Amino acid sequence: MSAVMITRKVRKWEKLPGKNTFCCDGRVMMARQKGVFYLTLFLIVGTCSLFFAFECPYLAIHLSPAIPVFAIILFLFVLAMLLRTSFSDPGVLPRALPEEATFIEMEIEAANVNVPAGQRPPPRIRNVQINGQIVKLKYCYTCKIFRPPRASHCSICDNCVDRFDHHCPWVGNCVGKRNYRYFYLFTLSLSLLTIYIFTFDIVHVVMRSVDSGFVKTLQDTPGTYPFMVGLTGFHTYLISLNQTTNEDIKGSWSGKNRVQNPYSHKNIMKNCCEVLCGPAYPSILDRRGLMRDELPVAASSAVPATKSLPAPLTTKTTAPLIPNEHTPDETKPSIADSPVTHAEKRSPSPKEEKPTSLPKALPIPKSPPTPTKVPPLASPETDAEASIIITREKEL
Repeated sequence: MSAVMITRKVRKWEKLPGKNTFCCDGRVMMARQKGVFYLTLFLIVGTCSLFFAFECPYLAIHLSPAIPVFAIILFLFVLAMLLRTSFSDPGVLPRALPEEATFIEMEIEAANVNVPAGQRPPPRIRNVQINGQIVKLKYCYTCKIFRPPRASHCSICDNCVDRFDHHCPWVGNCVGKRNYRYFYLFTLSLSLLTIYIFTFDIVHVVMRSVDSGFVKTLQDTPGTYPFMVGLTGFHTYLISLNQTTNEDIKGSWSGKNRVQNPYSHKNIMKNCCEVLCGPAYPSILDRRGLMRDELPVAASSAVPATKSLPAPLTTKTTAPLIPNEHTPDETKPSIADSPVTHAEKRSPSPKEEKPTSLPKALPIPKSPPTPTKVPPLASPETDAEASIIITREKEL
């Protein structure tokens, strides 16, 4: 059974390699492991719900109604930064096309021609200079590209990410060049929200303990405890040095190699402004772009092509469409039409040929038809008379 190739248009995110999941027609991009992200969402919403249900009513009456209002604003900002970090493209680099990968392989093989047989070829590395410092660009065997500076391949998402910081299971996504500032704002705002809630928890317990006792207050009010403060402090330290978590763990710019960080401005304020206030980089993937995809389908079940045949051309005819319909005046032949033109339009058969008539300018009157004489029927008497007349004519 032969196969037929059917071409259809699909979105690019449907054919992107890697281990990411997409929602909302490619607008939302996350990792496949999203269980811890749901746990993070549950902890934030649950903790704030307890605070709004038990502490806020008492504090709004006895202290100020601005306390729950500010808590709600901070809570919404935390959720917005969390979703912005989790649902965005962290800076995934597209993989090389087959033609590009073949060209890079040819360049590498041409550079390794002088390597003796049996000897291991040198590592696939290219050197670039950044701020007077030599930085190595490593080759990714999965994506078939030389990774840009500070990029790394995430083994969980199976993608190369530009300015890769780390893969954070708490947000369900990689943290890279395009979403790092939102990740930091999420941790910072969440730390402020945690401290805010914890502070007013203590105020609430102290104020109610004066009236009903400390033990009774703890029984009536569930405790909410701070977290994420240490993580915020760690990333504040990294931003001040213009480093990533990946570089800090590997010790890329530690003093043991006498190699300094070429991306640092040697100023804390400049580093913070570059990371938090720099331009927002566009996505390189073009997830919602269109591309053509060919699908092999069996000939028996092949869907007919959607492209319809062109409609037949319709020409204006001078003959009536219906037998009882009269031909319009504008379609009748004019007097100026020549016999040659009529002969080209219509070629009659030999039986239908008629003698050429004179021009209509000199009409010939038609004579009445002469009646034809029918000979009488033959009989013995007429035959005898005819023979006698013939004999007499011969004698004369």
